[in-house]
Amino acid sequence: MQHDSQSWIWFTAINFAISVGMTLIGILVIEVDMATKGFFAMAALMLVSSSISLSKTMRDRHESGRLVNRLDEARTEKLLSTLDDAA
Repeated sequence: MQHDSQSWIWFTAINFAISVGMTLIGILVIEVDMATKGFFAMAALMLVSSSISLSKTMRDRHESGRLVNRLDEARTEKLLSTLDDAA
């Protein structure tokens, strides 16, 4: 199983923090009324939330597919060993 390096984990965390910070600063300094700023803030929060949900769902689906493949391979190996023993 592949593990991410500590550098990659730090890079992604810092990248996320910078992008959220830049979005918040942009929302705060834009010259529009508070209702529009609120809408932008809610949209940004929804975007972050849905991105996390999507990435988790895709990862879970990929990992479950890998588990199913391993189970199928184990069944095949067991069947082949049973056939070898019978022959």
